[in-house]
Amino acid sequence: MHASSPSRRTVLAGTAAVAALTAVPLLSGRAHAAEAAVPAGRAYRWRNVVQGGTGFITGVLFHPAVRGLAYARTDIGGAYRWEDRTGRWVPLTDHIGWDDWNLLGVEAMAVDPSHPDRVYLALGTYAQPWAGNGAVLRSEDRGATWRRTDLTVKLGANEDGRGCGERLLVDPRDSDTLWLGTRHDGLLRSTDRGASWQAVSFPATPGPTGRGITLLVAAGRTVYAGWGDSDGTSANLYRTADGTTWEAVPGQPTGIAARVPIRAAYDRHTRELYVTYADAPGPNGQSDGSVHKLRTSSGTWTEVTPVKPGGTTGDGGTDSFGYGGVAVDARRPGTLVVSTNNRWAEIDTVFRSTDGGRSWTSLKDTAVFDVSETPFLNWGGDKPKFGWWIQALALDPYDSRHVVYGTGATLYGTRDLKHWAPQIRGLEEASVRQLLSPPAGEAHLLSGSGDIGVMYHERLTASPSRGMASNPVFGTSTGLSLAAAEPSYVVRAGWGDHGNGAWSNDGGRTWAPFEAQPAVAKDAPGPIATNADGSVLLWSFGTGNPGYRSADNGTTWSEVASFPKGAVPVADPVDPARFYAFDTTTGTVFASTDGGLTFTAGATGLATGDAEFQLTAAPGRTGDLWLSLKGNGLYRSTDGGTTFTKVAGCRASYTLGFGKAAEGASYPALYMVGSTEAVTAVYRSDDEAKTWTRINDDRHQWGWIGAAVTGDPRVYGRVYIATNGRGVQYGEPA
Repeated sequence: MHASSPSRRTVLAGTAAVAALTAVPLLSGRAHAAEAAVPAGRAYRWRNVVQGGTGFITGVLFHPAVRGLAYARTDIGGAYRWEDRTGRWVPLTDHIGWDDWNLLGVEAMAVDPSHPDRVYLALGTYAQPWAGNGAVLRSEDRGATWRRTDLTVKLGANEDGRGCGERLLVDPRDSDTLWLGTRHDGLLRSTDRGASWQAVSFPATPGPTGRGITLLVAAGRTVYAGWGDSDGTSANLYRTADGTTWEAVPGQPTGIAARVPIRAAYDRHTRELYVTYADAPGPNGQSDGSVHKLRTSSGTWTEVTPVKPGGTTGDGGTDSFGYGGVAVDARRPGTLVVSTNNRWAEIDTVFRSTDGGRSWTSLKDTAVFDVSETPFLNWGGDKPKFGWWIQALALDPYDSRHVVYGTGATLYGTRDLKHWAPQIRGLEEASVRQLLSPPAGEAHLLSGSGDIGVMYHERLTASPSRGMASNPVFGTSTGLSLAAAEPSYVVRAGWGDHGNGAWSNDGGRTWAPFEAQPAVAKDAPGPIATNADGSVLLWSFGTGNPGYRSADNGTTWSEVASFPKGAVPVADPVDPARFYAFDTTTGTVFASTDGGLTFTAGATGLATGDAEFQLTAAPGRTGDLWLSLKGNGLYRSTDGGTTFTKVAGCRASYTLGFGKAAEGASYPALYMVGSTEAVTAVYRSDDEAKTWTRINDDRHQWGWIGAAVTGDPRVYGRVYIATNGRGVQYGEPA
């Protein structure tokens, strides 16, 4: 389900070895004297544009000893702390910078039951060779400040099994001891509250799947570990009573339906450990599963599966799924909830039992949803469904009727076991691809994201009232463009089941699908551009595919043979006859002066080989082009791409945008994600890139932010930043 960082890649198996581990102090950023800071009195205030969640919540953890204290983790968007007083989630990892982008995925989290202010995070988004190693953050003040220990192993918060866990645990016998389960490198232990880590002996050998240890849970003074690399006949659950010796738990369930332990929860009143299982780690690919409980006092196992997968659906199909989350009621013995996962036929649900699993009630059957605060959950007009990818499930230890569960798009909560609403304020996890800030109209922003398509933000402080752009509904957005001289005309492209392109005549409030589209659009929708007056569209379809042109609003399309294959089309903002494109395979800028009918080569010999190089046209000017070449710097052309000059004082440029000019200035303000010296950050220039001022700070970095940036053409100083997991951030001079 959703896209990521710097681009979401296919999950592959990886290997790593445990070596020396290093401790790094506070992760609040580094000082760089060579960089221009925000001038005194003009610091920026940073906030999220409210979308309303939109990403996969992989874990929720209530503190067992503090009323109203909880933490949430996401696969690519960091961790959060729940503030019960304000009813909001507070982001805890926005300080993670560009070079550490891989740490914005949270593999696991842990709290210390005996020390309420302590919290721990295990970070690492991908376990592939191209990704950085993981790290552990530890805090003594509930995440207000952190200390960091770098690992020499890789974690996989955005890989298969990311909804399992928790894989991080404070030892129930000793608060100074922590356990960390990994995917490829067995079990690690720290005896100094996470400052250093060592590999310990564990009786199972990691396989190539990247499942490894799927969960760690305390049951009294015993620690249990789930093992995901079982074949269904070998052991998948181990335990230690002394912190040294691990053994397979006797009598544990076997078979395909119990191959991978997903989550576990311990009822201290009945001394029973509940474990959910599936035939795969999820969140996708599960077709079988079960729920079992272990009476730890006697070693007796009992299957308590609410509904066995494999039954017949209403339409004659097979109801295949696994089990995901499990949580026990801290106040009521024998009361617990479990969730199904990957149940697409009959739709996922949360089951509740008050008798230790002997009987169950499906909470879906009586659920009443209110998604008025996040209308996109209507999915283009359909009624909200109970959810999918339900692996994060938690029960408030101070309120037996307060249950929350995560989905691939939000976090639902109830206070009465019947009425459900998103409990998502402050938690924004979209992977944003495109940004438009129109020069006129109701909305100051349109955004295109992975999974949730395009949103029309009539307000920045509330989820869009119209939800996702519909007619058609897209999953991931691939293109978004407006006609500079006719800004009410907007076009978009993306992945969808009912068409891949659409147009709007009211600035993006409402949409209509193109009457036709090139055949390749269904399998490879890509970026799209409209010329200055909206009379011509150019649509690109990825590497190896030709571009297509329409001069009748998408009714007919014709191939443009001279358009560089796979390039991103860029329209001149003044002259409707001009388009541009940068061919990253040859380092050549192409231009059209006949409305996109033909393209000819201009400047050549520029950097090659990176599809993320970006060509941008300055608003209100003809032929004024800026080329961001990542580590090769920033280049400018004032003759429509015939020649380019490197911009001095700019070491790297990843993405560039424009906003309203400063008072007294004749040229638009420039906003750049890049660097002038050492730090990759967000910069503004009010003098055509002669000088730059860094406008974000070390507390606001958001990992990889190289997809898009734009200023607001109506509000000087306001800038919008597309993040890869923290939604749209916007800043204004304080």
